[in-house]
Amino acid sequence: MTEYLKHQEIIDKCERLNNNYEVDPVFFDNIIDELLDSEMDTQTVILNGFKRLLSEVDHEIGRMEDYAGMKASCFKGCAFCCYFPIIITKMEAKMMLKEIEQFPAERKEKIYQHWNSYFDEHAVKLDTALNMELQADDTKLNYKRLDLPCPMLDPETKTCMAYEIRPIPCRTYLNYANPKVCAENHMPDEPFSYEFLYEYYMGALNEIMQALYENGEELFVDYPSDVWSYDYLPAWIKRRSEVEIDTF
Repeated sequence: MTEYLKHQEIIDKCERLNNNYEVDPVFFDNIIDELLDSEMDTQTVILNGFKRLLSEVDHEIGRMEDYAGMKASCFKGCAFCCYFPIIITKMEAKMMLKEIEQFPAERKEKIYQHWNSYFDEHAVKLDTALNMELQADDTKLNYKRLDLPCPMLDPETKTCMAYEIRPIPCRTYLNYANPKVCAENHMPDEPFSYEFLYEYYMGALNEIMQALYENGEELFVDYPSDVWSYDYLPAWIKRRSEVEIDTF
């Protein structure tokens, strides 16, 4: 029988991490250096950087879990986190959409077809959700109460349709207690967020973009303004269906 961590045990382990563990930025720096020293074309450098830095966040979480002796109880098909508001920059949205454009045809078309029905099916909830203040104290709970799924959630399998490029908020919210705490609460106390890793990821991604920009490379994002433009993931995807990616 699996033994899950109790609430106080999670607090104690997180306190140990806060007091004794230091993130080593060299892992992120190495990715920057390797990509900027490569012979790859600009778009490939950007998209590789985007994917590798996302993966590095996963690796860093793994190192922290090993240090603290923690193992997430999250499981495929849970989808609890897929009903939270996911807020990303316009730059990240464009990178996600560029990556999806390069998916195999069948996979890509399944996503596009899902979006066509998604925005019709959830029109009322989306109108409410996308008009919520991004940073208001009660936004996360009110958004969750809408029971509005992420546009990347496959309604049949309850899995992410673009798992390898899922945004940072999707990677950094993990449960180490009994999974039922997620099933029974909108905002359970037990799950832990590694959202502080966002600054390492975004800082490294910005370094790559700045170096390319200053070198006069042609970018498919409007740098640096896209770095400072935030919105909900469904809002960016909805906008994609109205105008071309390069101009939304």
